[in-house]
Amino acid sequence: MLGWSLVFFLVAIASAALGFGGIAGTAAGIAKILFFIFLALLVISLLMQILRGKPPRL
Repeated sequence: MLGWSLVFFLVAIASAALGFGGIAGTAAGIAKILFFIFLALLVISLLMQILRGKPPRL
């Protein structure tokens, strides 16, 4: 999921550089949403491993 977030971020940067404001804004919004979903899943995963008694694997 983090990979998709980076892809949309790069699409947003390329679109903004070429002057496509609407596409750049949409891609940046999607990248932002995917990044926060990734962070939420990471925190949930770490909490579940701590509650199970296993040390987190990073």
